[in-house]
Amino acid sequence: MWSRGQKHFGNQGRGPNHKGHPGSPNQPSPSPSHMESWTARIQISHETLELRFLLPPLSHRSGRLGQARRGERSRERARTLTPPPLFRRFGKGTRRGSEEGTRRPRAMAAMEAAADAMLAAASRAFSSAFAIAVQIQGCGICLVLALGWAAASIVRKRVIVNMRRKQVDGNSFAFLCDDIDELEHSIQESLPRVSVIMPLKGFGEHNLQNWRTQITSLYGGPLEFLFVVESKDDPAYHAVSRLIAEYKDNLEAKVIVAGFSTTCSQKIHNQLVGVEKMHKDTKYVLFLDDDVRLHPGTIGALTKEMEKNPEIFIQTGYPLDLPSGSLGSYCIYEYHMPCSMGFATGGKTFFLWGGCMMMHADDFREDRYGVVSGLRDGGYSDDMTLAAIAGQHKRLISSPPVAVFPHPLASDLSFSRYWNYLRKQTFVLESYVSKVNWMMNRALFTTHCYLSWGFVWPYIMALVHVLTALRAPYSKIVKEASDSSWGLYLVGLLFICTLIELVSMWNLTKVEIQLCNMLSPEGPKVSLDSYNWGLVFIAVLVDNFLYPISAFRSHFSQSINWSGIRYYLRDGKISKIERENSSKYTDLGGKHLYGKRTYPPNKSLLGYLSRTLAQWHQPKKYDV
Repeated sequence: MWSRGQKHFGNQGRGPNHKGHPGSPNQPSPSPSHMESWTARIQISHETLELRFLLPPLSHRSGRLGQARRGERSRERARTLTPPPLFRRFGKGTRRGSEEGTRRPRAMAAMEAAADAMLAAASRAFSSAFAIAVQIQGCGICLVLALGWAAASIVRKRVIVNMRRKQVDGNSFAFLCDDIDELEHSIQESLPRVSVIMPLKGFGEHNLQNWRTQITSLYGGPLEFLFVVESKDDPAYHAVSRLIAEYKDNLEAKVIVAGFSTTCSQKIHNQLVGVEKMHKDTKYVLFLDDDVRLHPGTIGALTKEMEKNPEIFIQTGYPLDLPSGSLGSYCIYEYHMPCSMGFATGGKTFFLWGGCMMMHADDFREDRYGVVSGLRDGGYSDDMTLAAIAGQHKRLISSPPVAVFPHPLASDLSFSRYWNYLRKQTFVLESYVSKVNWMMNRALFTTHCYLSWGFVWPYIMALVHVLTALRAPYSKIVKEASDSSWGLYLVGLLFICTLIELVSMWNLTKVEIQLCNMLSPEGPKVSLDSYNWGLVFIAVLVDNFLYPISAFRSHFSQSINWSGIRYYLRDGKISKIERENSSKYTDLGGKHLYGKRTYPPNKSLLGYLSRTLAQWHQPKKYDV
C-alpha cells in the first residue's frame, strides 16, 4: 500500500503500462531485491509518520508536472493525517512519545532503588555494635525512670494509707494533722506566725480559685498574706484587691506595689519587697507562686516540720500538672514528671521548687548566708539561687510527702508558650552565684542534654527497623539488610521498656491524684480520666528532643523574654533589663498581662472560713 507523493523505484514519470512499471501486464513481478528496497522505504516512512502506509496505492501519471502536483497533494494529505500533539508526544508509534513515556517510570524506579539503598544502609548502621549499645542505653533510661517513679509512688502511697488508717481510728481531720489532739485551742494559739508572700503577674482563668485555696488555709496560728505586684496597672492588682475586700473580716492580707526591678528578676524583686513589709513577729516566711492550688493543711504541715527540725533551711514541695488537652500542656507535664521523683523523698532532698518555699524569716532579716544579697544582686531564678546557697553552706532542704499541689494548666496553652517556658527553664542553668555553682550547672546541662537525646535516638532507630521490616518483601537489598540485623528484637525490647515506663508514670500520677483529693476533701476533684496517654508518649519524645536545642540556644543567646521583660546575663547575673511589653500572656496559667482589667465575680465566702478556727468543723464545699 503506497501513499501519494511516495517516491517509487524504476522509471519515474512514465505511465502504468510502461514496461518498467511493476503493474504493467507486460512486466513481471518485482524481484526480491526490489521488494527489500520497498520494505526499507516503508520502514523509514513508518518511523516518520505512522498513518502514511494506510493510504491506498495510486498510479503514476506521466510528466513532471503531474508528479509535482501529486507531491503537493500527498504533502497536504500528510499534514491532514498528522496525529494531534498529544499523540505525537505520548503515542506508541512516535520516538519522542515512547522516550518520554518511559523516562518517568525509569526515574521513579531510580528513586525507589536509591531509597531502598538508603534504608538498607541505615538498617545496617543501626545494627552495629555502637548503635545496639545506644538502643540498649535508651531502654535503660526508660527502666530507670520507671524505677524512680515507682519509688516515688511508694512514698506518696504511705501517706494515703496512713490517712485512711487515721480516719478509721476516728480522726476525721487526718487531712490536717496526724493527731486530732493537735487541733486543741491551746496548741493552735501557740503556733508561730507565718507570712505568706505571693508575687503576682497578670490575671488568668485559674488564679481566682488558686488564691482562694491559699487564703482559706486552716492554719491555726497567726497568718498574714502579702500579695505583691509591680504596679497598679497589673490586672492582678484589681482582681486580688476585690478578693481581699470580700474576706476582710476574717483575713489579714494586703496588696503591695513593689515597683519595677532594676538589679534582679521582677519575681525576686517582689519577694524581697514582701519580706521588707512582713510582720516584725513573723517566724517563717512562705513564698508561693500564684498558680499553686494549696491544701487546707499545707501551711500547718510545713510549719510542723520546721518546728520539729530547726536545722531545715528550706521546706519545699512540687506541683502535679493537670494538662488541658494541648500538646504543649502535655509537654510541660512530661517535663515535670522526672523531677517529681526528687521531691518524693519524704524528707531530705537536693531539689528546690520556687513555687513553694518556707524559710526562716531571720535568714532574710540578717542576710544569713548571703540570702538577700545573692538574690538582689543580679539574681534571676529564686529557687536555683537558694539551692546553690544551701549547697554551698551545707544547709538542709526538705520536702514533706504531703507537699504535692494540683497545678491546672491553661486551656489555651499553645506550643509556642510551652517553648518559651522550656527556654526559661534551660535559661536558669546560665545563672550562678559562685564558681562551684557554675560547675554544677554545667554538669547538669551536659547530663540532661545527653540523657534527653540518648532517650530519643533509640526511637528513631526503631522506626528505621520497622520500615525495613515492612519494605523487605518488596526489595531484595532491603531484605538482605533486614535478615542480617537484630532490628525487630531491639524494637520489641524498646516497646516493652516504654510500656513499663508509661505504666509507672501512670501509677505515680494516679497516686498523687488520690493524695491531692484526700488532702482537699472539699475542693474540686482531680481525675485521671482527663489524661490522654497517647499524647503523653508523643510529649515524652518531643520534650526530650527539644530540651538540648533550647539549652544550647539559651547558652549562646544569654537572654530571655519572660512575661514581657527581657533579661540579659553576664557572668551568671542579670546585667540588663528591657521591658518590651510585647507578651499578652504569662506563665502556664495563660494570664492576661496588659489586656482589659478583669474583676472576679462576686461569690460567697467559703463556708468554713466564716467560722472561727477554734470550732474546727468540717468545712463546707465552696463555689469554684
